[in-house]
Amino acid sequence: MIVAVTAVTGQLGSHIAKALVGMNTREPIVGLARSPQKATGLGLDVRPGDYDKLDQLKASLTGVDTLLLVSGMDAPDARIVQHRNVINAAEAAGVKKIVYTSVQGAEEGTSFSPIIQSNRQTEADIRASGLDWVIGRNGIYIEPDVEYIDTYRNAGEIANCAGDGKCGYTTRSELAQAYASMLMGAHHNGQAYNLHGAALTQTELADHMNRAFGTDLTYRAMSVEDYKADRVAELGEFIGTVIAGIYQGIRIGALDNPSDYEAAAGRPHQSWDDYFSALAT
Repeated sequence: MIVAVTAVTGQLGSHIAKALVGMNTREPIVGLARSPQKATGLGLDVRPGDYDKLDQLKASLTGVDTLLLVSGMDAPDARIVQHRNVINAAEAAGVKKIVYTSVQGAEEGTSFSPIIQSNRQTEADIRASGLDWVIGRNGIYIEPDVEYIDTYRNAGEIANCAGDGKCGYTTRSELAQAYASMLMGAHHNGQAYNLHGAALTQTELADHMNRAFGTDLTYRAMSVEDYKADRVAELGEFIGTVIAGIYQGIRIGALDNPSDYEAAAGRPHQSWDDYFSALAT
């Protein structure tokens, strides 16, 4: 069985590819990348994989049995078309199964909702394809908060619009283990899984950060409008608006869902005590 992973030069795609290699199944693994020359050191057969190029995708998926489709990063309307290109190419090339990296969040009412809606459309397109499928709905990566520690330390606080809402966080390495299992196990076919660890409030996140990094952070709740203005000023209109919408979704409970991680991965999600203990300085 030949397994292919799209966006293999990206952070999630590369983690999933490495997890598959680490399983030592001896199955051939193909990596698809928009810029194959950037996919070095993965030990894979790397082929061109631009979501905008249908014919290229068809050629690159020739001989592939199972495909991991990593959700694109373009604007919502564009990514629906791009994902359809991948699905159509997979059908034409004889792929038998698609596993899709979707996401959790509020489907209406936030500035992140258009992205959630585009992912739900791709989920529907995959279900309608006639191929075997598995859908993972990712929680929110915790790594960006860890990478932001110097900014938090300088500010003395974590400030956003999540309020008292809980967020089902996860890590790329934990997602990679789940997706590797979902790709290789036929018993996952036809399932949609929420993939995250124990849900945390922002105050709980600050407590974990304090223990790991020796900081004294507190959490300060902001209004949605103020947080959006803050993020847009720092990150630009598109990304800033998306980030604000994610935290608004946390605020209204859209990221506090039952987790299916153990069913998907075959083991529990890493605990946050263990994760942050490993980061302790």
